[in-house]
Formats: sequence, structure tokens, C-alpha cells
Amino acid sequence: MENKLQEFQILKKKHESKVIIGVILIMLGLVLFVALIDYGPYGIILLLPGIIITFVGVANFTTMSKNFKLDVLKDMIISYIENGQFDPDRGLSPNTVYAGEFLKTADRFDSEDFLSGEMDEVSFISSDVKLQERHVEHTKNGTRTTYVTYFLGRMFRFEFNKTFDGYLQVLEKGRPTVNRKYSKIKLESVDFNKKFKTYCTSEHTAFYVLTPHFMEALREFEKNNKGHISFSFINNYLYIGINNYRDTFELKMFRALNEETFDEFKRELLVIKEIVKELRLNNDIFKKE
Repeated sequence: MENKLQEFQILKKKHESKVIIGVILIMLGLVLFVALIDYGPYGIILLLPGIIITFVGVANFTTMSKNFKLDVLKDMIISYIENGQFDPDRGLSPNTVYAGEFLKTADRFDSEDFLSGEMDEVSFISSDVKLQERHVEHTKNGTRTTYVTYFLGRMFRFEFNKTFDGYLQVLEKGRPTVNRKYSKIKLESVDFNKKFKTYCTSEHTAFYVLTPHFMEALREFEKNNKGHISFSFINNYLYIGINNYRDTFELKMFRALNEETFDEFKRELLVIKEIVKELRLNNDIFKKE
């Protein structure tokens, strides 16, 4: 483990150095080309290799990051999860992501870092998800198309031995995205109603699941996790989306790769344990009577 970490530390610095050299050449080339007219051709000579070196450095860093996940991070992640499986190259399917009914269909869909296993006898699957919406702008120079990210974060699906009656959503932002007979309801907690909007097809199920303790647990979970959070109870699943505009298990360029990096990865991983523990997902109310 220690030897592998040192190898990746050396590789990381090597690829970062390429990017630094490439950027310096690009900046010098631009200065010569724009500010010093007589040296314009020299600026172009510096620009081209600068762009190439920067591109190669970034590409090499991306490849190294994927290898780091497979050679180092995978073992650490699986050690924390019972029956754990981790696959950086795949993620949740669009059908699974949209089944939570709080995310609209994206024009561009991307998912990676698939993780599955059990925590306190509660089965789950999760992955990073990136959803983008296509925007078309008509200008005097023609049509410009851009893609705007509206969800970037972690998506979870927890499985229970009990099937819920009706459908229930607790959303910090937005509303259900399907044409189902959801009704917006108010709960007894004023603070909870300020933070979340609650939608259900069965008020009986909503009040059965959203006990005072459970509502407090949802609020506490929201406080401890940045971003907009969505909860959805459908059939025998709980879907949770954390839209925090972060890639969970990614190395950062020009940030040290050390024990603090692993501590951060562990904190991200222990969100799963926090969900099970704080929300008491292994409680008897979620199991078949």
C-alpha cells in the first residue's frame, strides 16, 4: 500500500509538472504574439508545443487517476463495505436514477464510480451522476448550443424488506418530475417545512414514515452534507440525491496526495453509514412484519 502510494505521488507530480510547463509556454507565446509584434512568429512557436504539453499532461493525469482508483482506492472502499463492489468505469443506469422521480431527464447523462454492498443489513447501490440540459441561443452570428449542469453529485438507492404504500418525496429543492398524483402536504414541524417540501400520494404513509425523530434525522443529515438533498420512498426503495457539484472519489490536480486525501475519501464513504445510522434504515418499520 505504502509503495503504491509513493508511486502515484511521483506520477502525480510528473504530470502536474507537464501542465505547469505547458501553461508557461502558452503564456509566453501569447505575450510574444500579442504584445511584441516583431516576435509574433516566436510566440506561435511557443504556443503550439505549450498546448500539446498541457493536453498530454492533463490526459496522463486523468489516466493516472483512474489507475489510482483501481489499484489503491478500490481495496480501501471495499474494506468498509460488507459484500462491497466498486467499479470506477460504470455507474447507475438512467432508469435507476430517474426512478427516484425527482430528477428530470437529461440531454446529457454521465455516471461513474459504481459502489454497492450492505451496511447494517441494508443493501444499497450508488454512483456519481452528472446531468446536463441543452440550451440553444440564437444570436446575430448564428446559433450557439451549450450544456448546463443541473445535477452533479452522488445518487443512492437503499433497499428494504418492506414495500411502502404510495409514494413519498422529501425535497430540499424542486418538485416531483412525473405525472403522478402527488399532493404537497405540511407536517407538524415548522422548521422541517421551511427546509423541505413534502409530496405524497398517501398521507397515511407520509405521517407513518415521517415521525418526529425521522424528520429531525433528515434535517441533521442535511446540515452535515453540503448541497441540495432529495429523498424519495418508492416501492421498497429509498432514493437519495446529493447535488453538491462534486466528484466523490477524484484526485485533485495540484493538491497533495497524502493521508489527508485518504481521510477525505473515507469521510465521503462514511456518508453511507451516516445515512443508515441517522435515518435508522435498519429499523423494524422498514422491514416486513
